[in-house]
Amino acid sequence: MPTSLSGRSSARDLALIAIFAGIVAALGLIPALYPFGMAVPITAQSLGVMLAGAVLGARRGALALVVLLALVAVGLPLLAGGRGGLGVFFTPTVGYLVGFPVAAFVVGWLTEKGGAPYRMHWGIAANITGGIVVMTVLGIAGMALVADLSVGAATVAALVYVPGDLVKAVVAAVVARGVHASYPGLLTMRSRIRETSAV
Repeated sequence: MPTSLSGRSSARDLALIAIFAGIVAALGLIPALYPFGMAVPITAQSLGVMLAGAVLGARRGALALVVLLALVAVGLPLLAGGRGGLGVFFTPTVGYLVGFPVAAFVVGWLTEKGGAPYRMHWGIAANITGGIVVMTVLGIAGMALVADLSVGAATVAALVYVPGDLVKAVVAAVVARGVHASYPGLLTMRSRIRETSAV
C-alpha cells in the first residue's frame, strides 16, 4: 500500500510539474512590453512563477520552472516574444530567467510555512518576497553583468517592473487561495503519505 501511494504521488507530482511548466509557457504568448526601450521586457510569465510556488510548493514549483528553462535551452520558443535557445541566457534578462526557479522555490517555501488554510496576507507576502524581491535582486545582477551597467543604474531600471509585479503578487494569491480551497491537501499531500507509510 505505501508503495502504491508513493507511486501515485510521484505520478501526480510529475503531472503537476508539467502542467505548470505549460502554464508559464502559455503566459509567454501574451505580448511582452519593452518600457522605454529597455532590454528586459515586462511579461506575464513572472505571474506564472509566483503561481507555481504558491500552488505547488517549493520543490515542485521550482522543478516546473527548471523544466521550462531546460526546454528553452534546447531551443523551444517558450519565453515571451517567442524567444528560446541558449542565446537568451546571455542577454540582460538572464538574471530574471535564473531567478524563475529560485523565486518559485522561495514563494513555495514561504507558502508551506504559512500552513493551512491558505491565508491571503501570508500568500501576498510570500509572493512579494520570492516573486519580487528575490527575482529583482537576481535580475539586477544579470543586467549589471550582461548589460555592463552599474548596480545603481540596474536597480533604477529594475524598479520600473515593481508596480506591475505587485499586482501580479495579489492576483497570484487570489488564484492560489481558490486552488487551495478546492484542493486543501495539495501542499500537505507529501506529509500525509509519509504518515501513512509509517503506519
